[in-house]
Amino acid sequence: MNEVGLRIDVDTLRGTRQGVPNLLEILARENIKATFFFSVGPDNMGRHLWRLLRPAFFVKMLRTKAASLYGWDILLRGTFWPGPLIGRHCAAIIRKTKMAGHEIGLHAWDHQRWQSQIDNFTPELLHHEIRCGYDCLTEIIKQPPTCFAAPAWRITDTGLKKLSRFSFAFVSNCRGDSIFRPQLKNEKSAEALHIEVPTTLPTYDEIIGQQCDHDNYNNYLLDLIKPDQLNVLTIHAEVEGIFCYELFADFLAQARSRNITFKPLGGLLPPAAEIQPGAINKITQPGREGWIAAQEQEQ
Repeated sequence: MNEVGLRIDVDTLRGTRQGVPNLLEILARENIKATFFFSVGPDNMGRHLWRLLRPAFFVKMLRTKAASLYGWDILLRGTFWPGPLIGRHCAAIIRKTKMAGHEIGLHAWDHQRWQSQIDNFTPELLHHEIRCGYDCLTEIIKQPPTCFAAPAWRITDTGLKKLSRFSFAFVSNCRGDSIFRPQLKNEKSAEALHIEVPTTLPTYDEIIGQQCDHDNYNNYLLDLIKPDQLNVLTIHAEVEGIFCYELFADFLAQARSRNITFKPLGGLLPPAAEIQPGAINKITQPGREGWIAAQEQEQ
């Protein structure tokens, strides 16, 4: 039987308000528990539109048919007026997710700012971004979130150090192929850093129109899931919860027929003694614009 850790990133107001309830319905029907990573601060995702000046981002927008995939309300959010606070508008939905038995993690306070500006964050601003999201989500669900996932798989050494000050059981900040404890470059001890559960499988927007099309996407993705490796799938409430809802429903049905099961990321953690140290590097990923963090591969 193949086992997959299911990570659900919730980046926007629309994804929380519309995508999460849809996903809760289908996951309940399939008796699946997942890890939801919520963004809870201002929804300023429309500010990414300036990146259209970059050829790689412009091509991605065309390839994924972004206006249909995400909706114009997401693409314009926070451009002409301040973005709404997601946690304030969608607290009941976030609490409902927890009550349904899913693992609750923090994704971001301001997802757009983290994704676009983390290279320029001061240590103080990094701590402020994490603290604002941590406190807001704690107030909503009446307990601290158990985990954290960096927006767009962008994390720095400073970010890892700041995260270590919070009581997360683990983090999911990068791409990779095994669960490990990050080891900072030029530092001997990694004991203070959280265990990393990396995403191993590609996302819809990375491979659609390149390795596969919409009609054969499920078969392509399912064939990547193997019993002899770590399998962690990241989906997005804005994509699989709305535009690709039927596609995701079919994916889960096909997975069931292949004896593939899903669980929250916390359920994948091995005994601490079995977790090896590892480094994180910046890489480029086909289908994504800009850099992402990735587990350093052994030579």
